[in-house]
Amino acid sequence: MGRFIGVDLHKNSFTVCYMQKKGEHSLKTFRVNPSDVETFKNTLAKQDEIAVESTGNTGYFAREVKESVSKVRIINPIQFKIISESVKKTDEHDAVTIARYLSKGLIPEVRMRSKDEAKLGSLIGTRDKFVKLRTTLKNKIHNILNASGIVTTKEMFTSDKALERVAAMDLDDADLFEIRIIVDQIKSLNKSIDVINKELIDRGKKLDGHKGLTSITGIGDISATVLLNTIGDVDDFGDDKKLAAYFGIVPRVAVSNETSHYGKITKRGNKIARTVLVQSTLVAIRYNHYLRHFYFKLKAKKGSGKAIIATSRKLLTIIYRTLKNDWVFEDFNKFKLAVSV
Repeated sequence: MGRFIGVDLHKNSFTVCYMQKKGEHSLKTFRVNPSDVETFKNTLAKQDEIAVESTGNTGYFAREVKESVSKVRIINPIQFKIISESVKKTDEHDAVTIARYLSKGLIPEVRMRSKDEAKLGSLIGTRDKFVKLRTTLKNKIHNILNASGIVTTKEMFTSDKALERVAAMDLDDADLFEIRIIVDQIKSLNKSIDVINKELIDRGKKLDGHKGLTSITGIGDISATVLLNTIGDVDDFGDDKKLAAYFGIVPRVAVSNETSHYGKITKRGNKIARTVLVQSTLVAIRYNHYLRHFYFKLKAKKGSGKAIIATSRKLLTIIYRTLKNDWVFEDFNKFKLAVSV
């Protein structure tokens, strides 16, 4: 039996608690740099087990040390409240607490992405920020024009040429000055988003399951890339319910005595992937009879909001089974599978 090693990782340093089976422990602090990480690795044995909280540089740290120990467990910081609620808030105390809970098998874990998955996820996040910034800037132009009594439409901002026409309007000099600056920024964002989209499509097509997901009506190349990057290895999920919980698209449940109350969805998963799932569902229900029937039947009972979430959950189940069984649809709307070659 190896040691239980708790690591309290920060941007520039990390404190380590080496805990023996009987609870005896020692502490040591290292800097976050290649030299100190290598020194730390030299203190490890193959039988040891490490637990470290999920932070910005956890991926780098875990990849560096995983070959030196039997297991690296990445702590879910939301569930592992014992650290944030510690009365004595010190690095040493946190490292000891992590090691102690690790020794008792009480560490709530999160999945660790591979280096390629992390890099793809980062690019997806950059695209999301650019898209949101572009929307914010378009709304700003809407506000300026509305304040001048000009009624705006979405078509006025859908292309660079349309934006140039807005920038050439007969407006107050101050308004025109501001609009032209914003238009330049939107056009720049359009170019960057187009470049990122192409890269996401190229990388996405190399992912296992991409052909299967894009054969589902409503899921395009970029949506498939986002969903596959979030899901990773589908075999990590025992069933579709676990995948739904991972996406945060299951209701909160409050249990009291013999009663259970179901609230809004948890929203604990990847927000970008959850948004993409809902957007894909909105397209799918327009063309797939099964999903459309399910949506409108539920909408009549519980309203559109709950209905679209429930239908998204239904689509996620289809996604899960598609990946699990390596399906590719010849005609998704009739649930007809393509013949394997």
